[in-house]
Amino acid sequence: MSDWIQHIYTIVRKIPKGKVTNYGAIADVVGARTTSRMVGWAMNAAHRVTPPVPAHRVVNRKGLLTGRHHFGTPTLMQELLEAEGIKIDENQVVDFEKHFWKPE
Repeated sequence: MSDWIQHIYTIVRKIPKGKVTNYGAIADVVGARTTSRMVGWAMNAAHRVTPPVPAHRVVNRKGLLTGRHHFGTPTLMQELLEAEGIKIDENQVVDFEKHFWKPE
């Protein structure tokens, strides 16, 4: 696994329960050569990684669950977020700014 993917997974593992971040915020921390799309690609492969990567906590810049189709069922991403206390309405995080976590 490449260093940049490892770095992405390290950041995502730091997202607290009940919080979300977006692809662009992670790309900014990893570095300019990494784009939001590359972060999305890494999240798509995250289900095969140990220790687990909470990819369900990564959404698009507007709080949309754009990665939901990469989970085992069409509603699993939403179910995981709701289990952490995040309300979802029409595939979008309600009060996105309140739940947003900015990686350092």
